[in-house]
Amino acid sequence: AVARLAAEQEVENLSGLSPNPEKDIFVVRENRTTCLMAEFAAKFIVPYDVWASNYVDLITEQADIPLSRGAEVKGKCGTNESELEISWLEQAYNLKLFFLKEGHNTSRGPEAFWRLSRIQFTYDTSERTYFKDAVSPGKHTASSHRLSALLTPAGKSYECQAQQTISLTSSDHQKSVQLLLSEVRVQPFDIAADFIFSEEHKCPVDQREQLEETLPLILGLILGLVIVITLCIYHIHHKLTANQVQIPRDRSQYKHMG
Repeated sequence: AVARLAAEQEVENLSGLSPNPEKDIFVVRENRTTCLMAEFAAKFIVPYDVWASNYVDLITEQADIPLSRGAEVKGKCGTNESELEISWLEQAYNLKLFFLKEGHNTSRGPEAFWRLSRIQFTYDTSERTYFKDAVSPGKHTASSHRLSALLTPAGKSYECQAQQTISLTSSDHQKSVQLLLSEVRVQPFDIAADFIFSEEHKCPVDQREQLEETLPLILGLILGLVIVITLCIYHIHHKLTANQVQIPRDRSQYKHMG
């Protein structure tokens, strides 16, 4: 148990390596081997109550909370379950990501996939950086329900540059907290090389955007090829017809033939 605890605590925040100041990179290592890697930009949109100017009614404000660089990291790696925990601003904010690997029956037979199965976000409305004059300040927890996100074939990493929004339900009067993720690259299982992601599995949005970018080029190449083929056929036809004996249409010219 002591050895496992030491292994779980072997984590690194490599955010300084990212050129994007809003992007964080986290690595969990066990037995001197990388077992979980994650990099992404994250922001939480959290509604909270404040008093109206009459100090009788309540109005709802919105806190935009980015995941700060230099956050504290914990992690756990397992064969079928892994976990990444991130805390910042003196534990005022805590994010837990739970990953699960399981088998599915497909048309090609049984296959293994992993997914983001649960998210838990704890925040403190008494923290004044992002919450101003919150009513009844204190700690709240926002969680996901029956989450199946970032679905990826086993042995691959998940990649998505597009922004994704995941809704969480808060213990603060069931308010809806929004988690905004972008520039995501995650692999919680089966990392083959230390500090290196395996082959990427792109999200559907990125696949569609890539198709939209390449489709005009493909259509342009096809059109260009059709034009070239048409010109070649015309050139060959013109050359063949030019070499043929021209039969005069005027019958009076037949006497010169023979």
